[in-house]
Amino acid sequence: MEDAGLGPVRTFAAPEAMGTRFHEVRAKSALNRVPEGPYGFGWTVNPYRGCSHACVYCFARPTHTYLGFNPGRDFEKEIVVKVNVPEVLRSELSRPSWKRELVALGTNTDPYQWVESRYRLTREVLEALDQAKTPVSVLTKSPLVLSDLPIFERMNRERPIGVNLSVPTVDEKAWRATEPHTPSPGARLEAVAELRRRGIPSGILIAPIMPGINDRPEQIEPILRAASGADADFVTPIALNLRKETRTVFFEWLEAERPELVPEYDHLFNGRSRLPKGEQQRITAAARGRYRRRRASEREGPPMRPPGVTGREAPGSGKTGRNHPARQPSLFEQ
Repeated sequence: MEDAGLGPVRTFAAPEAMGTRFHEVRAKSALNRVPEGPYGFGWTVNPYRGCSHACVYCFARPTHTYLGFNPGRDFEKEIVVKVNVPEVLRSELSRPSWKRELVALGTNTDPYQWVESRYRLTREVLEALDQAKTPVSVLTKSPLVLSDLPIFERMNRERPIGVNLSVPTVDEKAWRATEPHTPSPGARLEAVAELRRRGIPSGILIAPIMPGINDRPEQIEPILRAASGADADFVTPIALNLRKETRTVFFEWLEAERPELVPEYDHLFNGRSRLPKGEQQRITAAARGRYRRRRASEREGPPMRPPGVTGREAPGSGKTGRNHPARQPSLFEQ
């Protein structure tokens, strides 16, 4: 593995993790400054690099090339573990220049992928952020997030937080084909329900929506029903983004698994990383509108603010209140 600004490396295989190798490194920094863009947050922390969830569409795949790995199988099997990231983060948060701006977890890697059950670095990161009274937004595909409920409850009493789950589909065939090593959609939806029962602001990202794979109304509607049943604060649909090497990995998968869709994708993307604006709007607008109408109808009034967030919207909702600019994690860019 190439250095890429990281310290000494210890590499070992993990037989219990289906052939995955862990590369333990010492990070030189923890907080990453990012352009705010449309999502608002300006800082991220990623305790890991690479992701064992193996989602074929993951926009973070190109980041593995910076380490000398390939963005395909290596991204899923060569997991970088920043063993000292909590210690480095505490040092950075203690600086007088730190303004307690919102920090997003889950932007370049899932903070609750399998490796978290072994290292618990995400938990230590959350504890450091809590001690520094820093607001947090989390995005994950794993119900392992519930293991940190006590931290989220403590945070939620004092500052804006958002703990959001990505659920692109509840169609079993589409799920198993595109996200082979993720927890089931049902488990993720139940995690949202439990977060909401505990008063934690939580929403669902239908991300990404892929033409011909999970974009049909009969595939979207069950997610909206389940989201409503889980009392999700919001549903945000996001269109597929195929940037850099992710495009190559996705098209290789498409040719092997869904060859009949290749001509359509060639036409839709046509050298672009994003779908044409009109297509993006087509596949996202209906889902967003239907969920708002469903929530309003069920509550016989406008959607309520999440508990613990007064006069502002929860981080991750994609909305902006008067007093607090909401942030949405950018695992998938739109």
